[in-house]
Amino acid sequence: MGDFSSFTTIVAIIILLYLLSSIKILREYERGVIFRLGRVLPHPKGPGVILVFSPIDRMVRVSLRVDTLAVPAQDVVTKDNVTVKVDAVIFFRVIDPRLAVVEVANFLYATSQLAQTTLRSVLGEVELDELLGQREKLNVRLQSILDQHTSAWGVKVAMVEVKQVELAEQMIRAIARQAEAERERRAKIISAEGEYSAAEKLAMAAEIIQKQPVAIQLRYLQTLLDIGAEKNTTIVFPLPIDIIGTVGRVLGNVAGPGSSPNGAAEPPKA
Repeated sequence: MGDFSSFTTIVAIIILLYLLSSIKILREYERGVIFRLGRVLPHPKGPGVILVFSPIDRMVRVSLRVDTLAVPAQDVVTKDNVTVKVDAVIFFRVIDPRLAVVEVANFLYATSQLAQTTLRSVLGEVELDELLGQREKLNVRLQSILDQHTSAWGVKVAMVEVKQVELAEQMIRAIARQAEAERERRAKIISAEGEYSAAEKLAMAAEIIQKQPVAIQLRYLQTLLDIGAEKNTTIVFPLPIDIIGTVGRVLGNVAGPGSSPNGAAEPPKA
Protein backbone atom coordinates (compact mmCIF):
# COMPACT_ATOMS: atom_id res chain seq x y z
CA MET A 1 0.00 0.00 0.00
CA GLY A 2 2.81 2.40 0.84
CA ASP A 3 4.57 1.62 -2.47
CA PHE A 4 1.40 2.45 -4.43
CA SER A 5 1.03 5.74 -2.59
CA SER A 6 4.65 6.64 -3.30
CA PHE A 7 4.19 5.76 -6.99
CA THR A 8 1.07 7.91 -7.20
CA THR A 9 2.90 10.80 -5.62
CA ILE A 10 5.78 10.49 -8.08
CA VAL A 11 3.35 10.34 -11.03
CA ALA A 12 1.53 13.41 -9.74
CA ILE A 13 4.81 15.28 -9.39
CA ILE A 14 5.82 14.28 -12.92
CA ILE A 15 2.48 15.43 -14.33
CA LEU A 16 2.71 18.69 -12.42
CA LEU A 17 6.22 19.33 -13.69
CA TYR A 18 5.09 18.48 -17.22
CA LEU A 19 2.20 20.94 -17.00
CA LEU A 20 4.49 23.62 -15.59
CA SER A 21 6.97 23.09 -18.43
CA SER A 22 4.12 23.31 -20.94
CA ILE A 23 3.26 26.86 -19.85
CA LYS A 24 4.73 29.45 -22.23
CA ILE A 25 4.44 33.22 -21.97
CA LEU A 26 4.44 35.29 -25.13
CA ARG A 27 5.02 39.04 -25.08
CA GLU A 28 2.60 41.51 -26.65
CA TYR A 29 4.62 41.70 -29.86
CA GLU A 30 5.21 37.94 -30.14
CA ARG A 31 3.17 35.17 -31.71
CA GLY A 32 3.69 31.42 -31.46
CA VAL A 33 3.29 29.19 -34.51
CA ILE A 34 2.38 25.73 -33.19
CA PHE A 35 3.22 22.52 -35.01
CA ARG A 36 1.12 19.65 -33.63
CA LEU A 37 2.38 16.26 -34.72
CA GLY A 38 4.11 17.98 -37.62
CA ARG A 39 1.07 19.89 -38.83
CA VAL A 40 0.79 23.61 -38.31
CA LEU A 41 -2.25 24.96 -36.51
CA PRO A 42 -4.35 27.40 -38.55
CA HIS A 43 -4.02 30.28 -36.08
CA PRO A 44 -0.91 31.42 -34.19
CA LYS A 45 -1.06 31.59 -30.40
CA GLY A 46 -0.49 34.58 -28.15
CA PRO A 47 0.11 36.97 -26.67
CA GLY A 48 -0.08 35.94 -23.02
CA VAL A 49 -0.04 32.48 -21.44
CA ILE A 50 -0.35 29.47 -23.74
CA LEU A 51 0.17 25.72 -23.35
CA VAL A 52 2.63 23.82 -25.51
CA PHE A 53 2.51 20.09 -24.87
CA SER A 54 5.90 18.70 -25.80
CA PRO A 55 6.81 16.55 -27.64
CA ILE A 56 3.44 16.61 -29.39
CA ASP A 57 3.62 20.34 -29.96
CA ARG A 58 6.52 22.47 -31.15
CA MET A 59 6.40 26.27 -31.06
CA VAL A 60 8.24 28.83 -33.20
CA ARG A 61 8.31 32.38 -31.83
CA VAL A 62 7.85 35.20 -34.36
CA SER A 63 8.21 38.90 -33.58
CA LEU A 64 5.70 41.34 -35.10
CA ARG A 65 7.77 44.46 -34.45
CA VAL A 66 9.19 46.60 -37.25
CA ASP A 67 12.69 45.41 -38.05
CA THR A 68 15.49 47.03 -40.04
CA LEU A 69 17.70 45.33 -42.56
CA ALA A 70 20.87 46.98 -43.88
CA VAL A 71 21.59 46.15 -47.51
CA PRO A 72 25.36 45.96 -48.11
CA ALA A 73 26.91 48.30 -50.66
CA GLN A 74 26.26 47.07 -54.19
CA ASP A 75 28.28 47.83 -57.34
CA VAL A 76 25.72 49.22 -59.78
CA VAL A 77 26.25 50.24 -63.40
CA THR A 78 23.68 52.89 -64.29
CA LYS A 79 21.95 53.28 -67.64
CA ASP A 80 24.55 55.83 -68.79
CA ASN A 81 27.42 53.43 -67.93
CA VAL A 82 28.55 55.03 -64.66
CA THR A 83 29.75 52.68 -61.90
CA VAL A 84 28.55 53.60 -58.40
CA LYS A 85 28.36 51.95 -54.98
CA VAL A 86 24.91 52.11 -53.43
CA ASP A 87 23.69 50.87 -50.05
CA ALA A 88 20.20 51.00 -48.58
CA VAL A 89 18.15 50.16 -45.49
CA ILE A 90 14.81 48.32 -45.40
CA PHE A 91 12.06 48.65 -42.79
CA PHE A 92 9.73 45.64 -42.64
CA ARG A 93 7.54 43.63 -40.29
CA VAL A 94 5.88 40.24 -40.20
CA ILE A 95 2.10 40.45 -40.69
CA ASP A 96 1.39 36.72 -41.02
CA PRO A 97 3.56 34.58 -38.68
CA ARG A 98 2.23 31.35 -40.17
CA LEU A 99 3.42 32.20 -43.69
CA ALA A 100 6.73 33.56 -42.40
CA VAL A 101 7.50 30.16 -40.83
CA VAL A 102 5.95 27.77 -43.35
CA GLU A 103 6.58 29.41 -46.75
CA VAL A 104 10.25 30.35 -46.34
CA ALA A 105 13.14 28.80 -44.45
CA ASN A 106 14.57 32.12 -43.18
CA PHE A 107 12.58 35.21 -44.09
CA LEU A 108 15.34 37.57 -42.90
CA TYR A 109 17.96 36.04 -45.18
CA ALA A 110 15.51 35.73 -48.07
CA THR A 111 14.46 39.38 -47.75
CA SER A 112 18.11 40.49 -47.63
CA GLN A 113 19.04 38.58 -50.79
CA LEU A 114 15.94 39.82 -52.60
CA ALA A 115 16.73 43.40 -51.61
CA GLN A 116 20.27 43.16 -52.99
CA THR A 117 19.21 41.81 -56.37
CA THR A 118 16.31 44.26 -56.65
CA LEU A 119 18.57 47.19 -55.79
CA ARG A 120 21.02 46.29 -58.56
CA SER A 121 18.35 45.65 -61.18
CA VAL A 122 16.25 48.76 -60.50
CA LEU A 123 19.14 51.22 -60.19
CA GLY A 124 20.75 49.76 -63.30
CA GLU A 125 17.75 50.96 -65.33
CA VAL A 126 18.13 54.65 -64.42
CA GLU A 127 20.69 57.31 -65.28
CA LEU A 128 23.04 58.91 -62.78
CA ASP A 129 21.15 62.22 -62.72
CA GLU A 130 17.92 60.40 -61.86
CA LEU A 131 19.68 58.39 -59.16
CA LEU A 132 21.03 61.56 -57.54
CA GLY A 133 18.03 63.83 -58.04
CA GLN A 134 14.98 61.55 -57.83
CA ARG A 135 15.85 59.32 -54.90
CA GLU A 136 12.35 59.47 -53.38
CA LYS A 137 10.84 58.11 -56.58
CA LEU A 138 13.34 55.24 -56.64
CA ASN A 139 12.67 54.47 -52.97
CA VAL A 140 8.95 54.10 -53.68
CA ARG A 141 9.66 51.86 -56.65
CA LEU A 142 12.00 49.62 -54.64
CA GLN A 143 9.47 49.38 -51.80
CA SER A 144 6.69 48.39 -54.20
CA ILE A 145 8.74 45.64 -55.87
CA LEU A 146 10.01 44.17 -52.60
CA ASP A 147 6.59 44.27 -50.96
CA GLN A 148 5.06 42.50 -53.95
CA HIS A 149 7.53 39.61 -53.65
CA THR A 150 7.59 39.31 -49.84
CA SER A 151 3.81 39.37 -49.39
CA ALA A 152 3.75 35.62 -50.13
CA TRP A 153 6.05 35.14 -47.11
CA GLY A 154 3.82 37.11 -44.76
CA VAL A 155 6.30 40.00 -44.67
CA LYS A 156 5.31 43.63 -45.26
CA VAL A 157 8.04 45.99 -46.52
CA ALA A 158 7.07 49.39 -45.15
CA MET A 159 9.92 51.57 -46.42
CA VAL A 160 13.13 51.45 -48.44
CA GLU A 161 15.72 54.21 -48.21
CA VAL A 162 18.83 54.53 -50.37
CA LYS A 163 21.39 55.72 -47.83
CA GLN A 164 24.55 56.59 -49.75
CA VAL A 165 25.74 56.79 -53.35
CA GLU A 166 29.53 56.64 -53.75
CA LEU A 167 31.07 57.99 -56.96
CA ALA A 168 34.57 57.77 -58.37
CA GLU A 169 36.83 60.81 -57.89
CA GLN A 170 36.89 61.55 -61.64
CA MET A 171 33.10 61.54 -61.77
CA ILE A 172 32.87 63.90 -58.78
CA ARG A 173 35.14 66.40 -60.56
CA ALA A 174 33.12 66.08 -63.76
CA ILE A 175 29.89 66.76 -61.89
CA ALA A 176 31.49 69.80 -60.22
CA ARG A 177 32.53 71.19 -63.62
CA GLN A 178 29.06 70.56 -64.98
CA ALA A 179 27.47 72.38 -62.05
CA GLU A 180 29.84 75.33 -62.49
CA ALA A 181 29.05 75.56 -66.20
CA GLU A 182 25.34 75.43 -65.44
CA ARG A 183 25.68 78.33 -62.98
CA GLU A 184 27.58 80.39 -65.56
CA ARG A 185 24.90 79.69 -68.16
CA ARG A 186 22.17 80.84 -65.78
CA ALA A 187 24.14 83.98 -64.91
CA LYS A 188 24.52 84.89 -68.59
CA ILE A 189 20.83 84.29 -69.21
CA ILE A 190 19.86 86.49 -66.26
CA SER A 191 22.23 89.23 -67.44
CA ALA A 192 20.83 89.09 -70.98
CA GLU A 193 17.29 89.25 -69.66
CA GLY A 194 18.24 92.32 -67.61
CA GLU A 195 19.72 94.03 -70.67
CA TYR A 196 16.61 93.22 -72.68
CA SER A 197 14.32 94.65 -69.98
CA ALA A 198 16.49 97.79 -69.71
CA ALA A 199 16.36 98.26 -73.49
CA GLU A 200 12.56 97.98 -73.42
CA LYS A 201 12.32 100.61 -70.69
CA LEU A 202 14.70 102.95 -72.57
CA ALA A 203 12.60 102.59 -75.73
CA MET A 204 9.47 103.47 -73.77
CA ALA A 205 11.22 106.49 -72.22
CA ALA A 206 12.37 107.65 -75.65
CA GLU A 207 8.81 107.55 -76.94
CA ILE A 208 7.61 109.65 -74.00
CA ILE A 209 10.42 112.19 -74.41
CA GLN A 210 9.67 112.43 -78.16
CA LYS A 211 6.08 113.37 -77.36
CA GLN A 212 7.16 115.87 -74.67
CA PRO A 213 10.56 117.40 -75.65
CA VAL A 214 10.69 119.47 -72.48
CA ALA A 215 11.17 116.27 -70.52
CA ILE A 216 14.78 116.01 -71.67
CA GLN A 217 15.45 119.48 -70.21
CA LEU A 218 14.07 118.33 -66.88
CA ARG A 219 16.40 115.34 -67.00
CA TYR A 220 19.35 117.69 -67.63
CA LEU A 221 18.40 119.79 -64.63
CA GLN A 222 18.10 116.68 -62.47
CA THR A 223 21.54 115.59 -63.64
CA LEU A 224 23.00 118.99 -62.65
CA LEU A 225 21.39 118.66 -59.24
CA ASP A 226 22.91 115.22 -58.77
CA ILE A 227 26.36 116.45 -59.82
CA GLY A 228 26.13 119.50 -57.54
CA ALA A 229 25.38 117.26 -54.55
CA GLU A 230 28.84 115.69 -54.92
CA LYS A 231 30.57 119.15 -54.54
CA ASN A 232 32.48 118.78 -57.80
CA THR A 233 34.43 121.78 -59.18
CA THR A 234 34.15 120.68 -62.81
CA ILE A 235 30.85 120.07 -64.51
CA VAL A 236 30.61 118.41 -67.92
CA PHE A 237 27.24 119.28 -69.40
CA PRO A 238 26.19 117.53 -72.64
CA LEU A 239 24.62 119.74 -75.32
CA PRO A 240 22.22 117.89 -77.64
CA ILE A 241 22.55 118.43 -81.37
CA ASP A 242 18.83 119.13 -81.76
CA ILE A 243 19.15 122.21 -79.51
CA ILE A 244 21.84 123.66 -81.85
CA GLY A 245 19.58 123.03 -84.80
CA THR A 246 16.68 124.74 -83.08
CA VAL A 247 18.82 127.80 -82.24
CA GLY A 248 19.97 128.02 -85.86
CA ARG A 249 16.43 127.98 -87.12
CA VAL A 250 15.42 130.71 -84.66
CA LEU A 251 18.35 132.95 -85.71
CA GLY A 252 17.47 132.43 -89.35
CA ASN A 253 13.91 133.51 -88.74
CA VAL A 254 15.06 136.64 -86.88
CA ALA A 255 17.48 137.67 -89.66
CA GLY A 256 14.73 137.46 -92.24
CA PRO A 257 14.59 135.84 -95.64
CA GLY A 258 16.76 138.53 -97.30
CA SER A 259 19.73 138.14 -95.04
CA SER A 260 22.93 136.47 -96.06
CA PRO A 261 24.43 133.73 -93.99
CA ASN A 262 27.10 136.10 -92.57
CA GLY A 263 24.47 138.63 -91.37
CA ALA A 264 24.91 141.27 -94.17
CA ALA A 265 21.86 142.31 -96.18
CA GLU A 266 21.81 141.23 -99.83
CA PRO A 267 21.53 144.04 -102.48
CA PRO A 268 18.19 144.32 -104.27
CA LYS A 269 18.04 142.60 -107.60
CA ALA A 270 17.49 144.67 -110.77
